Order: sequence, then structure tokens, then C-alpha cells
Amino acid sequence: MSDPSPDAVVVGSGPNGLAAAVTLAEAGRSVLVVEAAETPGGGLRTAELMEAGFRHDLCATVMAMASISPFLSRFRLDLVTPPAALAHPLDEGRAVVLERSVRATAEGLGRDRRAYERLVRPLVTGAAGLAEDVLGPLRPPRHPLLTARFGALGLLSAVRLARTAFAGVEARALFAGAAAHSMLSLREPVSAAFGLVMLVTAHHGGWPLARGGSATVAEVLIRRLRELGGEVRCGVRVGSVEELPRSRAVLLDLVPRGVLEVAGHRLPHGYRRALARYRYGPGVFKLDWTLRGPIPWRAPECRRAATVHLGGTLEEIAAAEDEVAAGRHPARPFVILVQPTLFDPSRAPAGGHVAWAYCHVPNGSERDMTAAVEAQVERFAPGFRELVRERSALGPRQMELREPNCVGGDVNGGRQDLRQLFSRPVARWTPYATPAPGLFICSAATPPGGGVHGMCGWHAARAALRC
Repeated sequence: MSDPSPDAVVVGSGPNGLAAAVTLAEAGRSVLVVEAAETPGGGLRTAELMEAGFRHDLCATVMAMASISPFLSRFRLDLVTPPAALAHPLDEGRAVVLERSVRATAEGLGRDRRAYERLVRPLVTGAAGLAEDVLGPLRPPRHPLLTARFGALGLLSAVRLARTAFAGVEARALFAGAAAHSMLSLREPVSAAFGLVMLVTAHHGGWPLARGGSATVAEVLIRRLRELGGEVRCGVRVGSVEELPRSRAVLLDLVPRGVLEVAGHRLPHGYRRALARYRYGPGVFKLDWTLRGPIPWRAPECRRAATVHLGGTLEEIAAAEDEVAAGRHPARPFVILVQPTLFDPSRAPAGGHVAWAYCHVPNGSERDMTAAVEAQVERFAPGFRELVRERSALGPRQMELREPNCVGGDVNGGRQDLRQLFSRPVARWTPYATPAPGLFICSAATPPGGGVHGMCGWHAARAALRC
């Protein structure tokens, strides 16, 4: 590339790369974003995978973190918020519903009503302050009492917190499903923290969808970048940072494997070794469907939410995630399903629907989990398979080919356990800065990790601006 030198070059146009670029541009810096794929957005891409007019999100759909992200909440996104954030069906045609209201959710939990309010309400009330302290590198908290409460609870395993806090099947199952987004065994420390964060975001923002597909979120960020004079170029595969235009800063929206590939020669031996030891978490097996009609849930409450957790009780979900953590494939996996066209009909032709679901599998797995995933859907929605028009199956290897940051199918950009939650990718006071001057990492492999929030990029850009 022989173009005029920008102040900063960002490699990768996922939500974190775009967040970094916008933050730098808002500070008056000239910014170039280069993206290997032919379309920008990384995990924020939408395409007609199987049939014309049926729009599928290639990775992220639910904007759970949008309302609490100090970066993303500044933008006027066109979001659709379902009546309920989540439905969690149980056997015998009943379901637990995670409502926007803490009280309404608690009322559906019977004898655990007061326990749920005691656990969740203080965190929801302080959601903005909690996000400020949690969505970033490890620092002295600005809201110490609130953060200490969250930390004391979050350090527990999800199984222990669920069993300690709740007595009933419903509340325990609800919390287990929320905590399973951690992609950890629910018996591991800090798995409870993910459950708490998911509940807080559901009550605070309602787990909305981007109207028309998640690509529209990337479009908003790109439009803002271009308004500020920034540029995005797609179809540019970077083999080495030496190929980039000369700039004061290079920010890599890449996980450690990618960082080593394009910039390893610039890094000292000890740092390279630390990046090479970075650990990736389980992969996902994802199914996309085009459907003839809405999913026929046995529990009608499931039609009020875009997100549905399929796994049954706490014990069932914990057992499934234990299998994955041990490198095995559960016969009855925990399944996260999203049915966006119930609330955003623009994603399909009149009368048609799209849905997707995924389960966790060992990193790099090549097993076809289609039958196991669809059996879990049929368990709670008999007759589902009869509505399927077309299906697309994507295993971990295919997921990585589509999005190289998903190493072995890990959509979180790396394992998020106690050891690697805040010390990602390497334990440093400023984890976004590498030892090489002017070289930064802004991917989900930095704090606070996976999810559509842009905070990894925001923090990385601020670190670059301080140098």
C-alpha cells in the first residue's frame, strides 16, 4: 500500500476494530481500516445464506450489551426490543420468562421471588456504574461497593450461586442458561459472573435485535467513521504489518494467533511466547434455518422472546457444559436459539421466518450436531422439523474460515476463565499495548472479552491516544 500516511491503521472491521477507528477519528486522528473480507463488520454481518429474501446474521444477532456499553450506547441504533428478553422452556409445556421488569420476572419464580429481587435488583439499579467498572481492564473501581458485591457473587461458580440463592427449579434453570453464555463449565469460578451480567443486561436493555440484521450496526459505525474523514477498505488481506501505510499507530482487531502471523517479528521473544500460550475456549456448532412459519412452542410464552434457551434444568445444563469442558459432545446439548422474524419481519418474505441456534462443542470439533440440536428444539416445540425449508450447518472449522478470530469456533476470542478474564491476552497494566512501539491489540482477546459492545476497541484507542 503506497497511500498517504494516516495517523492510525486498524486491521479488522469487527465491532471492536470499528470502535477503535471511530474513537481515534473523534479525537481528530486520520484513520484507515483494512478488512480481509469483501464486506465489513466481522461478527456484524448479515447475508442471504440459502434463499433470496431470507436474511441471516452470520454471527451476532442479539445486542445484549448495547444498552450498558459506554461506547455503543452513544449511537442511535435502529433496535427492535421484544416484549421479553428471554424464554427458558421446561418440560410439560411450561417456561420461565426473563422480563424487562425485575419484579415481573420475580413474580414468575414462585418461592424464589424475593431471592431473585435481592440478588438482581441492586445490580440492575447500578448497571451504568457496574459497566464502567467491569467492561475494561482491571483497575481500582469507581463504584467500589457495587463492584465488590458483583465480584463476591461473580467469583463463584454458577452451580454454587444458583443452588445457594434459589430453591426452585425455575430460577435455577434461568440462571444456568444465562451463565452458560460463559462457555465454561458451570462448576468453574467466575461462571456466575456471566450469568449476572446477562441478567442485568436483559433487565436494563431487553436484549434487542438490530432491525434488518446486525450488519446495520456496523453500517452506523462506518457511517460515523466516514463522517469524520476515516476510510474502510475491504478485500485487503494483510500478511504483515510491514505492508501497511506508515502510521503512528497500528491497532490489530485480531486474536493472538493473528497478531503473531502479521506482527510476530516486531515483538520480543517473551511476549511472543505469552501470545502463543493464549488459550481458546470451546467452539460452537451453528444451524441457520429458513422456516415456513413460526416455531410451534409448546409453551406459548416462548413467542414473547427472540432468545430462547433450550436445555431444561440446572442439572441438565451443567452436565452438558461439563461434557464440552471435558472435550466430549453432549447427547443433549445446551442450545441458544434466536427467532428474530417474530419481531423483525423485514428479515424474511411475507409469511416466512428465519431462526438460528448453536450449541457448544470442543474446540475444533468436526462432529455434525444437527440431529442433537434439532432434537432439543423438537423437545420443546414438537413439529418444528416439519417447518424447515432449508438449513445451513456451520461447524467450528467452517466458523473459523468465515471469521479467523473464531479460532476453533471460539466466538468469544479466547477462553474467559478466572486466569484469562482480565489478563487477556497477556498480563500487563495496559493489555491493549504491546511491547512494540505503536502496535496495539483491540480484539475480543483483550478485556472485557467477547460480545458486541465495542469496549475492547474503545479502550485500545484510548491507550493509543495516550502514547
